[in-house]
Amino acid sequence: MPDPTVPPTPPVPLDALLAREDLGLRRVAGPSDPGTVVRWAHTSEMADPYPYLLGGELLLSAGVHIPDGAGPGYFDAYVSRIVAAGGAALGFGLAPVHETVPGALVAACDLQGLPLLEVPPRTTFSGVARAVWQLMAQARLAELRRVTEAHRGLASAAARPDPVPSVLHRLSRHLDGRAVLFGPEGTEIAAAGRALGEETDTALAKLAEVVRPADPDEHRPDPAGPPGSGAGPGAAGAASPAGRARPRPSPSSAADTVAGIRLAAYALGAGHGFVLGVAAPPRDSGDHTVASVAAVLLSLLTGEQQGGTGAARSAALVRLLLGGDPQEVAPLLGGERWRVVHARRAVRPSETRPSDTRSPEARPPEVPSPDALAASALGAALGSALVDPADGIVRVLVPAGREPEAQTGWTLGVSAAVTPHDWPAADTQAARALAHARATRVPLVVHGARPALDDLVPAADARAHARTLLAPVAGTPALTDTLRTWLSLHGSWDRTAVALSVHRNTVRQRIARCAALLNADLDDPDVRMNLWFALRHI
Repeated sequence: MPDPTVPPTPPVPLDALLAREDLGLRRVAGPSDPGTVVRWAHTSEMADPYPYLLGGELLLSAGVHIPDGAGPGYFDAYVSRIVAAGGAALGFGLAPVHETVPGALVAACDLQGLPLLEVPPRTTFSGVARAVWQLMAQARLAELRRVTEAHRGLASAAARPDPVPSVLHRLSRHLDGRAVLFGPEGTEIAAAGRALGEETDTALAKLAEVVRPADPDEHRPDPAGPPGSGAGPGAAGAASPAGRARPRPSPSSAADTVAGIRLAAYALGAGHGFVLGVAAPPRDSGDHTVASVAAVLLSLLTGEQQGGTGAARSAALVRLLLGGDPQEVAPLLGGERWRVVHARRAVRPSETRPSDTRSPEARPPEVPSPDALAASALGAALGSALVDPADGIVRVLVPAGREPEAQTGWTLGVSAAVTPHDWPAADTQAARALAHARATRVPLVVHGARPALDDLVPAADARAHARTLLAPVAGTPALTDTLRTWLSLHGSWDRTAVALSVHRNTVRQRIARCAALLNADLDDPDVRMNLWFALRHI
């Protein structure tokens, strides 16, 4: 299946073949239309080549199939079958069968409008086919360069202070037409390029309606939805309210032609109602690819402007910066209970280094830190735009109504569902769940919120006991983190080393240091249990 992001191989103008002096081809019949193109070359000596043609061929024949004494009727039938199959032109080779092109064949091609080329004896059919492929390769390379330059120009435009108008302007220049951004209500928000007439503008606006959802609000989460409803980032696709029908499915793109102008419409984003409309004269096969790239960029640029979601997140951030309480700010984000997700790029087998004995500080990281685009894509997959990529870890705040699922290429740790007041504790839960997932090499671990024996002890008493018991190691985070991870993994040196990204010998040294400072026998299960309970409260 061809890659939709790569323009197809452009056809070769017939005039380009005729201009090749090394071939020596000569047009002896048929129209001299500069728009005639050849998509491939095919050799056949069949009297009826129709079943073997796909259309667009330069059919090459030496006339072996022509019977002795063939008259105009034979040639009329032969040419009519080529035309019916969509053949672009006929090349007739001179020698060894025929010294000249038969006059009846010339007359038939003139009558039915099929270009007829004389192929001289010095030019082989394989040479003609090779020339066709060479010209195709040159045209494809030129088209790919043109598309690449257009991609760079669009990316540069998207980085300008006024990205949306800049992208539209660059796209209209590339297509030599008009580019329009339509809003969710169908109004023209921004446009660039030359006007192509009222008829074209009206047709483009109607085409935009084809790809726009029937009711964009059905797709947009309500940032101030009812508490506990799960509304907010990622809640799109939930059941419609009672009495309201789901929006009809809409195509992601549509095309039409009006008065010789090619029209195209592209739905932007995840069904929020923005549409990119393009109107331009038909030109090159790579134009659709360029317009698709512009649609992707505009989807990213308009994502924060859709509905009230971006405004709600902005308001929440401002309130927090000005000292607002998270409990009061959370409803702006769409819910009362949330999960914290910690994610790390999964380590591929080719990226592991079991024989690397260098110190943790000297070793390179296991995998590259995720970039902002990868982090945003992960957030979208989890159903939230509240993403924080930092220090190789991506943290995502997900509404409790959306259960996080394993994501290909990522290792996830998920907290229990909590209120905003407990977000810091949930952040710690997610970090520990991620460490456990990495150590056990599973894609997803969810923190379990089950009643435990230590819940019977008042929290203040438990914290006081934990501070006293762990005082000798509490001032060294590396020791407490290693002890906690080692206990959670049942004393496994190797899995603890994986979870902490350190060498197994480093784990042994740290655990031995903990045992000495705590004056405790870490092989004793009672000691391990007491330490585990204490670590849960610091």
